[in-house]
Amino acid sequence: MSVHPDPPSWVKTAIWWSVYPLGACGAPIREPDVTGVHHRLRRLEAWLDHLVSLGCNGLALGPIWASSTHGYDVIDHLGVDPRLGDDEDVNHLLAACHDRGVRVLLDGVFNHVSVEHQAVREVLAHGWDHPSAALLRADPRRTDNLSRFEGHDGLVELDHSHAAVADYVVQVMTHWLDSGADGWRLDAAYRVPTAFWAAVLPRVRAKHPDALIVAEILHGDYGAIADKASFDSVTQYELWKAIWSGLKDRNPHELSWALQRHEHTRGHEIPWTFVGNHDVTRIATQVGPAAARVATAIMMTLSGTPAVYYGDELGWTGLKEDRVGGDDQIRPVLPDEPSQWSGEQADTVRQTQLAIRMRRTHPWVADSSTEVVACTQHTLVWRSVNGPDWIEATLDLNGEPCLTVRDQAGEVLPTR
Repeated sequence: MSVHPDPPSWVKTAIWWSVYPLGACGAPIREPDVTGVHHRLRRLEAWLDHLVSLGCNGLALGPIWASSTHGYDVIDHLGVDPRLGDDEDVNHLLAACHDRGVRVLLDGVFNHVSVEHQAVREVLAHGWDHPSAALLRADPRRTDNLSRFEGHDGLVELDHSHAAVADYVVQVMTHWLDSGADGWRLDAAYRVPTAFWAAVLPRVRAKHPDALIVAEILHGDYGAIADKASFDSVTQYELWKAIWSGLKDRNPHELSWALQRHEHTRGHEIPWTFVGNHDVTRIATQVGPAAARVATAIMMTLSGTPAVYYGDELGWTGLKEDRVGGDDQIRPVLPDEPSQWSGEQADTVRQTQLAIRMRRTHPWVADSSTEVVACTQHTLVWRSVNGPDWIEATLDLNGEPCLTVRDQAGEVLPTR
C-alpha cells in the first residue's frame, strides 16, 4: 500500500504535450544572450490550440528558470530565464493555458545547480564557513571540494542531508504553485534520497494538496521508490525502452515482460508514460515514421498519464548524440505557429488525434490493469481492464508493425 495520499483526481484524465522551452522557443543555448529580457516564452501560446486539437489537456514544460546554458544548470530557481522572458510572461502563459482547461507542469531541478549559482560563488569566494555552504554537497576529491552531478563540471550537487536544502526546495515549489502551476516534474529525482522527498513533499502538499508530483526515475522498483518518497507518478523508462526496441527488432517478448512490470507498479503510482522526451532519440528516428505512430497508439492503450513530446505528433526526427550540442536535434525550435499540415505530417497528426480520442473515450484506462493474453514470435495481445470495462490490443510485428484495438463489444477502435 502506498504511504502517500492518493494522486489528485484530475490526473486520471490528463494527457500531456511535453515541451523543452529553450529549444522550442528558439533561445540560444551555449552562447546565451544575457543582456536584456527576451519574451520568447509567448511563442508557445500560438501552439496551445494545437495542443488542444490533438486531444491533450496538459502542458509539461521543461526548465524555464534562469540558467547558464541548457536550463538544467540553474542560477536562480525563483527567476525566469531572461532568454525566455520574465514573471509576466509565465503568468500570461499559465492564464492562457487555464483559459483552455490546460494544466501546467513545471520542471524542478533540485538535485544540482549551476557553478554560477549564488551559493556556489559565495563558497568559492569565502570558503566553507560561509552560510551558503549548507546548501552544497562536499567532495574532498576535488580541488574546489564541490560535488558534481554525474561528472559534469558545470553542475554542483545540493546537500540533501541538510535542512536548509529542504527549506529551499519547499520554498521554490510552493512559490510557483502559488503562481498558478499545477504540479512538478522532479528532474534527476533518482539522485536524491527518498527520505528527502518524503520530508519535503508533505510540506508542499499541505498548501497545495491538488498538485501533481512526477519523479524522473530511470531504473529500479518504481512502485517501491514512489512509496518511500511519496511520488504521485514516476517516469516509465522500462516501458519506453520496450516499446521502441520491440518495434525496431520486431520482437514482442521484451514488451510483454515490460507490461507485466508496468502492472506491478500501477498499484503504487500513476506511471508517466511516453515514447519521446527531451533526453532521448526521437521515436520516428528509432523505428521509422509508420511504427512511431503505432508506438503512440500503444501508449494510449495502457494505464498511466501519457505524454506526447512536441513534434512527435508531426513525425519529426532527431538523433541524440553524446557530445556537446548532441541534444540539439531532439530539441528543435517550433515554427512561429501551426500550419496546415500536408502529406505524412498531416497523417501523423491525424493518427495521433485518433489514438488520443480512443483514450479520451475510454478514460478508465488511466488506472486500468494490464493483462498479457498471448505472446508469440511476432504477435502480442494484451487487455486493459477496469472493472467490467476492457479493451484489447493486438500488436502484429510480422512485417510493418500494426496495432488493432477492440472494445468489449468487439468493435474496432480507430487508431490509424
